[in-house]
Amino acid sequence: MRTGTGSVVDRWHTLPRPARWVALVLIAVFFYALPDIAIPFIVTTETDWATTLFTVSYYVLLALGLNVVVGKAGLLDLGYVGFFALGAYTTALLASPDSDLGTNWSWLATVPIAVVVVMISGVLLGWPTLRLRGDYLAIVTLGFAEIIRVAATAWPTLRGQRGFGSIPHPPGEKAGGLPLFGVIDARPYYWLGLTVIIVVIFGVRNLDRSRVGRAWVAVREDEEAAEAMGVPTFRFKLWAFAIGAAIGSLSGVMFAGQQGFINSRNFDLFFSILVLAGVVMGGSGNIAGAILGGALIAYLPERLRGLTIAGQDAFEYRFLFFGLILVLVMIFRPQGLIPSRRRAQELKDREKEVVVGE
Repeated sequence: MRTGTGSVVDRWHTLPRPARWVALVLIAVFFYALPDIAIPFIVTTETDWATTLFTVSYYVLLALGLNVVVGKAGLLDLGYVGFFALGAYTTALLASPDSDLGTNWSWLATVPIAVVVVMISGVLLGWPTLRLRGDYLAIVTLGFAEIIRVAATAWPTLRGQRGFGSIPHPPGEKAGGLPLFGVIDARPYYWLGLTVIIVVIFGVRNLDRSRVGRAWVAVREDEEAAEAMGVPTFRFKLWAFAIGAAIGSLSGVMFAGQQGFINSRNFDLFFSILVLAGVVMGGSGNIAGAILGGALIAYLPERLRGLTIAGQDAFEYRFLFFGLILVLVMIFRPQGLIPSRRRAQELKDREKEVVVGE
């Protein structure tokens, strides 16, 4: 997708506002109907299509949250899986009968508690560490993810690999009194995930256009200059960490509610690296790019199930293919598949500087 004059993005912004709203409604209707649409070469055959779509939905939600931290505020976070895990474990501790707390809450009642707990954890992590920059901040966040993983493995309350079972599903009933969110049909989970994604998109979009979004851009571009102009950079970086953590917790809560079981093996470090790769590949700093990147990293491994290459199962080589795709994207589209205008222009300016320097 070109980002210059006449690109799809430019034509979109030239449309009248009513036409854009109609297009957005039609797009939303299409995605809500997607579980029942058989798209040639797209629909996976080895796994349930609705289950694949739900997996895509919580990866997209994670990518949107990490995009706030990395793409908007420019903070390199390698431990984002820690917030995902905290959201899932908060739900498990409050709702699972295996929990020592003995609360047995409903899934819905755990959602606001999980969001608050994870937001506070984001603030507690960011308060002493956000004065660091670059690689130093990345190392600290990496340590945070490892602390969560080790605690989940070693702390008896979190039950290690035994995990938590019988986590309740989201509430709701079909006609006839049957549960809407069961263990067979994954479509309601996908619809729930899609609804949360839409709400998050509107929230992040409004923040992006506000004073907070402009402050994030200033911090990302030049933190010293932003401080010199009177921007309280530390406060806005803390906001980015807290908001990103809250979005990650929503993904963890949905994951726990759909799976019904979690343990320490669900939250390894590779998960964070994969989501970060999706944000970079899709287009760091751009909501549409984060959505596309998050969808691809979830969909591509599932699409390889059942495929054979030279008589061997292609699923075993899924991350090899993903790595090759990522390398090719970084060579031919270093700004990402759907870059933000600002990011694309920055890369063009740097290329011009290199040419002039030569």
